[in-house]
Amino acid sequence: MLSHSDFLHRMLSDNQYDLPVKIEEQLMHYLDLLARWNKVFNLTSICDPTKMILLHILDSLSIHPYVHGTRIIDVGTGAGLPGIPLALVQPEKQFVLIDSNNKKTRFLTHVVLELKLNNVEIIHSRCEDLHSEKLFDSILSRAFTSLRVMLETTQHLLNRQGVFLVMKGLYPEQEIRDIPQGFELLAVHKLAIQGLNAERHLVCLAKEEDKWEKPLQ
Repeated sequence: MLSHSDFLHRMLSDNQYDLPVKIEEQLMHYLDLLARWNKVFNLTSICDPTKMILLHILDSLSIHPYVHGTRIIDVGTGAGLPGIPLALVQPEKQFVLIDSNNKKTRFLTHVVLELKLNNVEIIHSRCEDLHSEKLFDSILSRAFTSLRVMLETTQHLLNRQGVFLVMKGLYPEQEIRDIPQGFELLAVHKLAIQGLNAERHLVCLAKEEDKWEKPLQ
């Protein structure tokens, strides 16, 4: 029977991720911390280590080809997903992880210290209350809220070249029809994750006013 670290390595390999041993060890360390804190703080409903590898790590990494630019914000990050796995495999990018739940941001602050992540900042706030002088190239969300609410509450954080990257399960047909005026649907990518028998989609959007060259089309 495979150890959890061996299972992670096999799943990464099956999904064409060739990561340094140190990064794989950090991903396992993150999951160990999540499992430990979850016993007290109820950070995730998924407790089985193999399911955590598939539903947390592999699911988060599935969007890495679409992450645009170098300044990224993960809104409603919860237990740090997809932000922490992406920050580990993309150390050249700067990540801000924001959540309004104090227990979750306390956990993430501990993760950043434990894993010595120099490219991650944790913010305890509602995204609509956050104001940043330096805006973001990509705004990520996973299991956060509807497309409409996500766009309306985070649009002030996106720069002119930026994109919204919204992770969904089934194709969100109704939510796409409900996209408010002022936003443009760039693409919907179906995400294939070897080992995970579930539908995953990534919805890519931008502000409609920014009509110059668009990424991700």
